[in-house]
Parts: sequence; structure tokens; C-alpha cells
Amino acid sequence: MKLPKTIRRYNPKLRKHTLHRIILVKKRTASSLTYGSKIRARRRGRARGHGNRGRYSKAAVTKWKMTGKKQTKKADIRFECMESKKQHVKNNTFRAKKVEFKT
Repeated sequence: MKLPKTIRRYNPKLRKHTLHRIILVKKRTASSLTYGSKIRARRRGRARGHGNRGRYSKAAVTKWKMTGKKQTKKADIRFECMESKKQHVKNNTFRAKKVEFKT
């Protein structure tokens, strides 16, 4: 999918439409040290050997096997204001095999 390099968008900080540069951000791997991950792991550990405890009876996320890989990835697109250098994230992302910018 082809996108323009710059676009005019509303900047809430400046309260007006300004020129924004479009940036494509690479997806980071999920951290296992976040608060939520630790809580989930702790609950999974507690639920061992006590019958069915719903989702905490499942194996660890790292042990799950992907049955089928998706053909495309969701594009993480951000808009950086040229004036204030603030970044805004696009709400409704889309799937695309390749995202390139028009020259």
C-alpha cells in the first residue's frame, strides 16, 4: 500500500491542522516483565494440580503453538507534527503486506 510522506492532520496540542510526517514503526516483542505478565504467570503457577481453573489451567503462553501464521501484519502508523514534534497514533490500523511511501 502506498502512502504519502506528509499529510495535514489535526494537532490537539496546537489546536489546529498542521503538516504531519508519516512514520512506520516496527512492532516490539511483548515484555515478560510487565505487571500484567507477572500477575498472569503467578496465577498460572498457583492453579497447578487443582483441576480446571479456566484460563489459568492452560500452559504458559510460550508453550502455545501457532496453528497458522497470518499472511500480513498490521501496520503501526504514527504521525509526527512538523511544528511541535508530537506523535499521534492512527486509531484504525490496517493489514498490508508492504507499506511504502510515495516520493
